[in-house]
Amino acid sequence: MRPVVKSLLIAGSLLSLFGCDSGDEPSLWKEYALTGAYSGSISSKGTYIAVGSFNHGGSLWTTSNHERLYNWNHRAKEYSILAATAFSPEERYAATANQQDLVLWDLTTGKSEGFWSSPAEIMQMDLSPNGDYALLGLADHNAVYFDVKNGGVKRTFRHDARVRSVDLSQDATLALTGSDAYKAKLWSVETGELLKEMTFGNVVDTVALSPNAQWAFSAGSLDKAVIWDVNTAQEVHTLSNIKDFSQKRVSYLSARFSADNQQLLTGTASGLVQLWNVSSGEELRSWRIHRRDPYGPVHAGVYAVGFGQGKYYALGSNGIMNELK
Repeated sequence: MRPVVKSLLIAGSLLSLFGCDSGDEPSLWKEYALTGAYSGSISSKGTYIAVGSFNHGGSLWTTSNHERLYNWNHRAKEYSILAATAFSPEERYAATANQQDLVLWDLTTGKSEGFWSSPAEIMQMDLSPNGDYALLGLADHNAVYFDVKNGGVKRTFRHDARVRSVDLSQDATLALTGSDAYKAKLWSVETGELLKEMTFGNVVDTVALSPNAQWAFSAGSLDKAVIWDVNTAQEVHTLSNIKDFSQKRVSYLSARFSADNQQLLTGTASGLVQLWNVSSGEELRSWRIHRRDPYGPVHAGVYAVGFGQGKYYALGSNGIMNELK
């Protein structure tokens, strides 16, 4: 079972125990995958959304008119089960990955630029500028900096357990990883040196770096979620904290800092999207993503969040894209 899907099931079973936050309805929603998705990502400016659906493999969509631009599968006449997708920061390339294979795609032509086998099962990934490298979180207790255009591992970051969350700084000099060893770790991409680390009370589902590489976000599954200072590794704001069992527990599945580094957008396993002020830690807005059955017991998790021009985007595990205002 895909780790994120497993997390959704666990989180969903606890909702009745810990309650459910309210939020505004999306201003618009569109179906991008008919019965749900394995994975999804939103480009840095909110221009594109990549989806790995249950029934039709991979696809690329544009948010301007919600058009499916390309179908992306790793083998002809087959639908790929995509465990991860990612965009390069300048929105020129995208990458898709099943458990073992990685493909780089040109966003202009929709054509593949490279097809490679991963050293181990891929759990999550991120792309460097110009799509030159991919940071891969792997099930073999490693994260690797992989040359997507020429092949081969340039750098290996060793962990004590599976690496389920990764993020690169915008200039690809820093790598942030989260593992099943309850650690979030900050690395130098150039040297492979471990620069900082933070300990959580559970597996680290989600990590994110701000564009200026000053702030980081890390969240443990049903555990604390924090904004912290990259230079000092000090917690600046705690967005979710577990002091005793009676407090509500939250799993964050996605996070994205704004281009000006002043806001943070997060998405939870229970379908809540929250907008935060990075300086104060204040929650500015919240939304609840669209559910296929408003009266059903199953919540959709938020696989990806993104900033657009005067709006926000969230992709649900149910395959529905939400436009938020």
